[in-house]
Amino acid sequence: MDQIAPATKATPTLPDAQTVTSVTHYTDRLFAFRCTRPLSLRFRSGEFVMIGLLGDNGKPLLRAYSIASPSWDEELEFYSIKVPDGPLTSRLQHIQPGDQIILRPKPVGTLVLDALLPGKRLWMLATGTGIAPFASLLRDPETWEKYEQVVVMHTCREQAELTYGRDLIKALPDDPLIGELVGDKLLYYPATTREDGQYTGRVTDNLSSGKVFADLGIAPLDPATDRAMVCGSLAFNLDIKKVLENAGLTEGANSSPAEYVVEKAFVD
Repeated sequence: MDQIAPATKATPTLPDAQTVTSVTHYTDRLFAFRCTRPLSLRFRSGEFVMIGLLGDNGKPLLRAYSIASPSWDEELEFYSIKVPDGPLTSRLQHIQPGDQIILRPKPVGTLVLDALLPGKRLWMLATGTGIAPFASLLRDPETWEKYEQVVVMHTCREQAELTYGRDLIKALPDDPLIGELVGDKLLYYPATTREDGQYTGRVTDNLSSGKVFADLGIAPLDPATDRAMVCGSLAFNLDIKKVLENAGLTEGANSSPAEYVVEKAFVD
């Protein structure tokens, strides 16, 4: 993991521009960065915004990115893949502290607590960089005030790809704002599909087979008490929807809260 030192804040000069303050590279495919936050930006933990860079033609090249930092943070954090031929990520991966990115301060999204009916146990189901919106929600006091238990299932191909999530989870009990709220409410289930580790297998398989319930010593999904949030690739989202609906959960939205919600924004 290559940590690049934070930069001093610079004054944005481009329209909707924010200044990169720090960058961390986790693998050759994954990195995170932080940037300044517009004073006018208000968002709910779990929402996403459009961010990007100027293209070669001078026009903004934008993609939807979940905000990984909680709503109270003075800066914004994002977690991204690196795609060699991706229109945006092939360039975004090279940003440095002091550089500017474009940020359209109009947050939206379905992975918000308001889109779920009241419940007792919250499942955060993610693959790859799908952990980003949960990085925001896990650091929000409201999450821990609303639920008696939070289960985070995060699956990646290799152990190194779990580092961002592991570091986040490890830091929660010592967080001065939410540490006491977290207590023993958190259950973490990091799994890999191409390497051996503490847990292996896909989120969908571990849920369908009941392996996760056996491994963690908890009861199966119950629509009366369980709520779920889903973020990953389109294929993952479709597969996990079937698993949740087979368990009796129904999909919700901001306008119609229910038992689970799915993020529909994707990055190249």
